[in-house]
Amino acid sequence: MDKDPREAAREIIDAAIDAVRPEECIRRVFQSEDQVLRVGDVRLDLGEVERMYVVGFGKASARMARAVEEILGPRITKGVVITADGYKVPTEKIRVYEAGHPLPDRRGLSAASELLSLAAEAGERDLVIVLISGGGSALLPAPAEGISLEDLIVTNELLLRSGAVIQEINTVRKHLSRAKGGQLARLAQPARVVALILSDVVGDPLDSIASGPTVPDPTTFADAVGVLRRYGIWDQVPESVRVHLERGAAGEIPETPKPGDPCFARVLNLIVGSGRHAAEAALKKGEELGFRGLILTTTLEGEAREVGRVVAAMARELRRYERPISPPALLVLAGETTVTVKGRGKGGRNQELALSAALGIEGLRDVVVASVGTDGRDGPTDAAGGIVDGNTAARIRAAGLDPRALLSDNDSYRALAASGDLLVTGPTGTNVADLVLVLAA
Repeated sequence: MDKDPREAAREIIDAAIDAVRPEECIRRVFQSEDQVLRVGDVRLDLGEVERMYVVGFGKASARMARAVEEILGPRITKGVVITADGYKVPTEKIRVYEAGHPLPDRRGLSAASELLSLAAEAGERDLVIVLISGGGSALLPAPAEGISLEDLIVTNELLLRSGAVIQEINTVRKHLSRAKGGQLARLAQPARVVALILSDVVGDPLDSIASGPTVPDPTTFADAVGVLRRYGIWDQVPESVRVHLERGAAGEIPETPKPGDPCFARVLNLIVGSGRHAAEAALKKGEELGFRGLILTTTLEGEAREVGRVVAAMARELRRYERPISPPALLVLAGETTVTVKGRGKGGRNQELALSAALGIEGLRDVVVASVGTDGRDGPTDAAGGIVDGNTAARIRAAGLDPRALLSDNDSYRALAASGDLLVTGPTGTNVADLVLVLAA
């Protein structure tokens, strides 16, 4: 095959990200014709709508807002969306704020207050369109009474470093918030609520995406306490957090709204894009480039370095035994891994996965492993992930570094920078978790 696998990987990644651009995802399922608004298979009579509000939060929310403005135009009364730094785009009626991610900040606190006040204005004849995407939990910080933003930040940081999966992290976040876990829907009642959701969570569970602000919350205060205890950080979180969760578990604070709560009677939640869409677009592009393709999973989870070893084993199987398909071959995986931070280095889950895989494919010819965050940002770095091959580990050593030691120190960014294998896309404006590719030419 003439196609260089590294070049092919980059083209496949670009095609996958293009397929889940917020504008494209919104236009697929959200159309206005005369007095009818089509939302998926549902039709809403706009003649019955008095005022239309747009609120949103997440890395893709600004682009989603722009697409909604293009469709609804002057029908929109006003709106507020909160996105991460670098993700803002021009809009007409909808005010866009940038705020801190993955750790919330005071900009987010101020913007969240304005957003919640707007949602609370809505009446029975009003429509509230909620635009939700990955990163929404951090970008909508509305701490429960008695909890400061600083205490929320400390708790979030401990959770992010603990190795807990996103569903567990969000269980805690819901019970420290005035908006998450269905509470935004409760705040907006009796208005009609339409939530358009770009999913970054494995399996697309509505209650976990951005901590489920518009859906029933099946988790409890006791579950939140259990997460903190299970990962050994209960004694490390601020006292205000422990007191709040203990009071909730004792029934002294109202629970988040559960399935069957009347506040959800006029709420429609619709997934407009997810990792599945990105994986399918990657497969299609790979086949166009001449690769035999296979999607192995769209629910990838696990410790990043361990997943990297498994992915490397798949690459070796492709190269040596032409299984599960014969080269030129493309294997596609989508989901989200985690990193239990024990070292002092710099990196992200995709870079750590890629570095781990590089050690497992060392010496293999015409094999590439790529791992990328579809939002363009992997951890607290300027890279989206990494693209590695059979010579990556050797290039790291040639730079005077030990790749295994760097992996142990969670220093994948330094390792891949030394080998020239960082993948830098810049902010993509979308977020449907991560994509992992294995290519054998």
